[in-house]
Amino acid sequence: MEGSERRWRFLRQPTILVTGGAGYIGSICSAQLIERGYRVVVVDNLSTGFREAVPDSAAFYQGDIGDSCGMARILRDHDVEVVFHFAAKALIPESVTNPGLFFKENVASGVTFLEELRRARVRKFIFSSTAAVYGEPTEVPIPEHHATSPMNSYGETKLIFERVLGWYVRAYKWGVAAMRYFNASGACLGRGEMHDPETHIIPLLFQTATKLRDEFRIFGTDYPTPDGTCIRDFVHVADIADAHIRAMQLLDSPRMIAFNIGTGLGHSVREVIDEVTRVTGERLPVRAAERRLGDPAVLCANPQLLMRTLGWKPQHSDLRNIVETAWQFHQGTKECKVVVS
Repeated sequence: MEGSERRWRFLRQPTILVTGGAGYIGSICSAQLIERGYRVVVVDNLSTGFREAVPDSAAFYQGDIGDSCGMARILRDHDVEVVFHFAAKALIPESVTNPGLFFKENVASGVTFLEELRRARVRKFIFSSTAAVYGEPTEVPIPEHHATSPMNSYGETKLIFERVLGWYVRAYKWGVAAMRYFNASGACLGRGEMHDPETHIIPLLFQTATKLRDEFRIFGTDYPTPDGTCIRDFVHVADIADAHIRAMQLLDSPRMIAFNIGTGLGHSVREVIDEVTRVTGERLPVRAAERRLGDPAVLCANPQLLMRTLGWKPQHSDLRNIVETAWQFHQGTKECKVVVS
């Protein structure tokens, strides 16, 4: 009887559509959903993700969220109840030089996707947003009620899409949670972080440690922080996925709610360098460089609302665990040329 009840509970779990599920965070979230008994359908155009990251038991479709006919077919074939939306253009330097592409992919294609969901009567939506919607902070750690003023088109497109979702809540009674976070990091379940070009500090330091990069540059050593370098809030990708999954419990009634995902503390660039040095056993060639325009001294997200509302805690986000798990992944993939979003 007990086994039959477990099987029945499994069968009753909703089907979840994960866009961008071949990417870094999307693939790990998909794997966590499957581990918890959910049926998962992944859609990814593989422009920055890769097929091997998709869990074997997930139904996979290579396609684009802006393809109305393709998305309609998928929604007809699967009884989707909840959407986890990770698909997006996300490289911030590219968003500055090529903003039109970001508005096309993150906003225009996104609205096309929302209309197909509306036609299919899907009303539960988890949006992987970003703390970049806040821009230059006037309060640290940053709370959800902080003013929004993005400093790049990536953050702007995420903010616009949050606002679009707010109107869908009003008009169509959707339940929506927007998850805002800064520095996704670490690795798990054989999945980790790689970009081309690489812009994130921990993978860049690994490239330096393995001689794939001549040196690592610190952009600014005169900030008003204890060691003069920028401080950032690093959150393990497993904790980010857990927060997304927990947010599902809030979607049964019409609402739009935003949550910050972070530790609220942060680590300086020099602290990260020291930890990577310890984990890799390599002395890293480091050079001080001028500040980059628009880099705030401290960016940390206040996660208290998420903790109070959903009982979430960062279980894996101590810096040592982040670097150690990321290094384990990097050692297995350092020669890989496939890009992970």
